[in-house]
Amino acid sequence: MMRSFSPKGWPAEDVADPYPVYRRWRETDPVHEAEPGTWYLFRHDDIAHALSSKDFGRNSPAHIPGRNDALRRSVENWLVFMDPPRHTHLRRLLAARFSSRVVSDLRPRIAAVAAELLSPLTTRPQFDLVSQFAAPLPVLVISELLGVPGSLHTWFRERAEWLQGASSSRAARDPDAFTKAETASRELTEFFREEVRRRRTPGPDLVSLLADTSGLTIDEVTATCVHLLTAGHETTTNLLGKSVLALSSHPTVADRLRTHPEVIPAAVDELIRYDAPVQMVTRWATRSQSLGGREISAGDKVVLVLGSANRDPDRFAEPDELCLDRDTSRHCGFGMGIHYCLGAQLARAEVEIALPLLLDLLRRRTVSEVRYGDDMVFHGPARLVLSGSGVPGRVEAGQLDA
Repeated sequence: MMRSFSPKGWPAEDVADPYPVYRRWRETDPVHEAEPGTWYLFRHDDIAHALSSKDFGRNSPAHIPGRNDALRRSVENWLVFMDPPRHTHLRRLLAARFSSRVVSDLRPRIAAVAAELLSPLTTRPQFDLVSQFAAPLPVLVISELLGVPGSLHTWFRERAEWLQGASSSRAARDPDAFTKAETASRELTEFFREEVRRRRTPGPDLVSLLADTSGLTIDEVTATCVHLLTAGHETTTNLLGKSVLALSSHPTVADRLRTHPEVIPAAVDELIRYDAPVQMVTRWATRSQSLGGREISAGDKVVLVLGSANRDPDRFAEPDELCLDRDTSRHCGFGMGIHYCLGAQLARAEVEIALPLLLDLLRRRTVSEVRYGDDMVFHGPARLVLSGSGVPGRVEAGQLDA
């Protein structure tokens, strides 16, 4: 008899490769009640249903202890924790700033930032790809969208990490997690309040759009900016790191992408399916219902194991293989339904632009050290060292904080 599933306390080898664990649960107890009122779903069809159905909602009181008032006010106004009708208005407003046209216009800037970050690494015999490239890139890109100085990217990244540290998958590990998150929320809120005040003449950036045309309160504007900064950071960082790991262990696939770069857009979705940067998301049952022969009550917590859905053989043939030619249209890496990842197009663009540069690096380098973060929700390498011959040269680059 298998014990109750938990996303915490995993041995390092299972954190690095959780898919055999998921497979066992998917085959033996795919709708699993870990404790009364808490369920885990492991099959693709059940998870796709929960992501898309009104039978499961996202809105739930934030579990923030103590007098962390700034954190509580901010999180209550995050899009990811809203259901309609509040969600509908804000989502429609933000979607215009994450459209394919806006992302297309941003591509040259993403390319310049990526090149600027990678250029000094080309001559180093060894470096940590996460801290030197995968982490700063998305912070710099979202700074561009928000219209805030890219020169503050280290400060933004640190506070985004403090906020993530208070998530349910991490808070128990650090007794100061909520204190740090409260500080980060207060400082970022003050920063964006000042940015809103400075927009006397609105510009094309997202802060101006929210402040000038949305009809949102100042608390909603600043909370949305904080949320975008946080959400746009770690997911893309993990996706970049996991893509390098997958391609370094699949040299034939890497060679195909080098010789046929037109395949890269399709490859990005397969890389997401193969090893998603977010492994689990939570919903709450809005009504009592039967699912997979189990009875779920209204108000129950339901955790959707996206990583398991993306490796379900009933949906994807040979799911443990990295296959560039498969149909990935129903992968769950970016979610589904009304909470489908707002920044999916932006994340795809960042990885599409970075991959040719990273594939070139991997010609001369190997992965010499990998250390995963101890988190089965926001999942990816916290440290990823590439070693090998540094080749003198320069990648075409732009200015980071133009």
